[in-house]
Amino acid sequence: MRLSFLVILLLIFNISCGQIKSKSITEVSQKELKNVILIDVRTPEEFMVGHMNNALNINWFDENFVEQFSEISKDKTIYVYCKAGVRSKKAQQKLLALGYKNVIDLEGGYMALDKNVKQK
Repeated sequence: MRLSFLVILLLIFNISCGQIKSKSITEVSQKELKNVILIDVRTPEEFMVGHMNNALNINWFDENFVEQFSEISKDKTIYVYCKAGVRSKKAQQKLLALGYKNVIDLEGGYMALDKNVKQK
């Protein structure tokens, strides 16, 4: 009985730890960005129009998208964003499947950030 309870508890813990993590792009502070790798998965043309400070541009549509992460440790925290959130969610899922341990999708994308800045 105790063993069954322990197994169930561990299973619940593993499931909750394995959940995909996300955060609103408007809630990200400059301080926390100093401790993560920030990846913009939009096209180079979109990136040139505007992007977050210190973001690396790794285009989701590039054939070698995965290979461009070869220099990034799988233990590092990675924040990904795109224009509205669709590509970054796909990129996050891909990176997690490749074994990256802490990939955070910045929900709302650059559009939400740009809109938030314009409202202030």
